[in-house]
Amino acid sequence: MFNRRDFLLGSAAIMAMSVVRPAFAQTATVAATKRGFLQRPGCRLYYEVTGSGPAIIFAHGLRGNHLSWWQQVPHFSGRYTCVTFAHRGYPPGSEIPGGPDPRDFARDLAALIGHLQLADVRLVAQSMGGWTCLEYLLSFPHKVRALVLASTCGTIHRTSVPLADPRRLIEWDRQAAIARADMQRRGISPPAGERMAREQPALHFLYCAISNDSDSFDREELRKRTLGMATRPPHTLRGLSMPTLFITGEEDTTYPPFLSDALARLMRTGKVEQVREAGHSVYFERASVFNQLVDRFLATAG
Repeated sequence: MFNRRDFLLGSAAIMAMSVVRPAFAQTATVAATKRGFLQRPGCRLYYEVTGSGPAIIFAHGLRGNHLSWWQQVPHFSGRYTCVTFAHRGYPPGSEIPGGPDPRDFARDLAALIGHLQLADVRLVAQSMGGWTCLEYLLSFPHKVRALVLASTCGTIHRTSVPLADPRRLIEWDRQAAIARADMQRRGISPPAGERMAREQPALHFLYCAISNDSDSFDREELRKRTLGMATRPPHTLRGLSMPTLFITGEEDTTYPPFLSDALARLMRTGKVEQVREAGHSVYFERASVFNQLVDRFLATAG
């Protein structure tokens, strides 16, 4: 027999179901993703296109791939055509014996933009992606509407960047090398950083999983090749007319964030946003902050 308590509990359950049921009835629309391969000399490139509207191309870093932008594509694809790709030599594209030559990256990007018939683009570059995007826009400046350089100065020669105290870079390099070696000893990916591993271990695990998926060649050799390309003088940036946003992480041990401050001062349209309590991979570690910064920037850049 039901008593008053049973009645009240049953009534509460019915009310709860009436509240929950509409939530299940709600519908959501997810932007479709087009996947494909682009044949290039010596390899095939993998790419994905999600959403519609003005185009944003995301260029990943040394330890990433097209999946690195999993927190950006859902955020932007409702208003932009989001293009992600895996640099040559990175899966699921074809492997390259001996690893890729980064001098081919910008030409690959140009071919992808042509293949997708994109009239103008907004480039978002993380770390090594800065090499790709800066070299591309120096050849095709009229096709780039806006540029985001996240934890990178691309092919700019670092030791030539004008600093009030030139010794600052030497000391930063020394301390950063010690910090990276210590993190590696403890199983922490330096581009992810100490804080991500400590505060967001699941995110650090995912970062490493994406990184390991692209472990088909010697990435340290690729790092040497990219650093060997960093020969452009800082005044190269004076000639860029498109709006440019540098995003840096306060705790970065891979890229000296203060270089971006100095480089932005050389540009008519350059600005810097530094994210506190973030390492090299701001887009991954502090995705909501990163997305908001890029959102505001693109809203003014067009």
